[in-house]
Amino acid sequence: TRGRGEVWLDMGRGPSSGQALPLALPAAANGSLYGASAASAMAGAARHAFFDVVVVGGGHAGCEAAAAAARAGARTILVTQRVDTIGEMSCNPSIGGIGKGHLVREVDALDGLMGGLIDRAGIHFRMLNRRKGPAVQGPRAQADRDLYREAALAAVLGVDGLTIHEGSVEDLIVEKSSSAGGGAHRVGGVQLAGGEALRAGRVVLTTGTFLRGIVHVGRTQRAAGRFVRDGDKRSDDVEPPTTALARTLDRLQLPLGRLKTGTPPRLEASTIDYGALEPQPSEEPPLPFSFLNEGGEVAMKDSLITCHKTFTNKRTHEIVLANAHVLPAYESGEGKGAGPRYCPSLFTKVERFPDRDGHMVWLEPEGLNSSLVYPNGISSAFPLDVQTELVRSMEGLEHAEIVQPAYDVEYDYVDPRSLSHALEVRQCAGLYLAGQIIGTTGYEEAAALGTMAGANAALAALG
Repeated sequence: TRGRGEVWLDMGRGPSSGQALPLALPAAANGSLYGASAASAMAGAARHAFFDVVVVGGGHAGCEAAAAAARAGARTILVTQRVDTIGEMSCNPSIGGIGKGHLVREVDALDGLMGGLIDRAGIHFRMLNRRKGPAVQGPRAQADRDLYREAALAAVLGVDGLTIHEGSVEDLIVEKSSSAGGGAHRVGGVQLAGGEALRAGRVVLTTGTFLRGIVHVGRTQRAAGRFVRDGDKRSDDVEPPTTALARTLDRLQLPLGRLKTGTPPRLEASTIDYGALEPQPSEEPPLPFSFLNEGGEVAMKDSLITCHKTFTNKRTHEIVLANAHVLPAYESGEGKGAGPRYCPSLFTKVERFPDRDGHMVWLEPEGLNSSLVYPNGISSAFPLDVQTELVRSMEGLEHAEIVQPAYDVEYDYVDPRSLSHALEVRQCAGLYLAGQIIGTTGYEEAAALGTMAGANAALAALG
């Protein structure tokens, strides 16, 4: 019997070995993580047990989907390639903003995780549009990446009825449907990389940018869902894409398309001239996101940071336009790359608004113990030499050093019009989708969709 907060770790044993290691990771105190000292043997037959709901992916959609399904009473398992990247902030280390902050609070009202997580990990809080009415105000918080990831892992480990399994989902188990209504197929579980099967009547896919993902830096491309983050050092390692799942969705005749999204370079803080820039301190006292903390305090209230802002300029725009020919050869958008809403690249902004003299760039520290700075507003996939030139064209960044280059990732998505309002695939009963796999973007949208998909999957499973 799997207990609370148990993680299955595949230590390279083949399916014939008949063993897996359950790694007990109890909810961490003060954001710390526990090691593998509690590992012990478990009969491999248990790995073939039947669950009510399988959630694939440990990002923001997956965490909320798994937690919501378990809260609804379903026997739930979350499968992720790497337990240590559960809740990872792949792009901007922030939560909320105009429109997005509302979603976080709606998720929180449904007992979701995100509001509480950012209250634990937030290090810079602002209420946007404060001078306007409450309907258009947007709470936003900058997070410490490591604190947020640790808080997310501790939160999912603390959910009763939820098991976490570290492994790779290779494919869906799809069966012919005997139901007179709905699609011709229904889902029966997932197939893992080692050949093991997890049987379930409901599966929630939250694969993010991993579905046939390709990462681009200039004209160089690699099959991957994202680059691996390695603290404050440059990393050239990538996390592998999910390809078999994409082929199965294709065989189910789901309407697939390609989207791309991007992330800016990460800068070394010590090479930035902050004296030339306008500071933006956090609001004090910071306003918590979660209703459970209403009238209270956030965890890092005594460690709040200051962000700074700079602007692109005419020279920056000239560099961008002069190097358009070395941008990636995308598969989408007639070669230009089709991006989701809210995430325009720097090239897109310069091309779309030729009369603008500059675009604002927020310089946001990535953590209390990190020397990396996230320049919010200049996502691109130019070659590294071009990225360096355009970064150094901006005030305060004349001598800035790039630690991790910017990149784009292109991935498959499913047209959301093929889903019911419950986020269930019409052509395959029991299969639910949430997050970037249905063309959305942003941690907050992912969390909201994951909450709905997980809850609906659980309620359907429980009848």
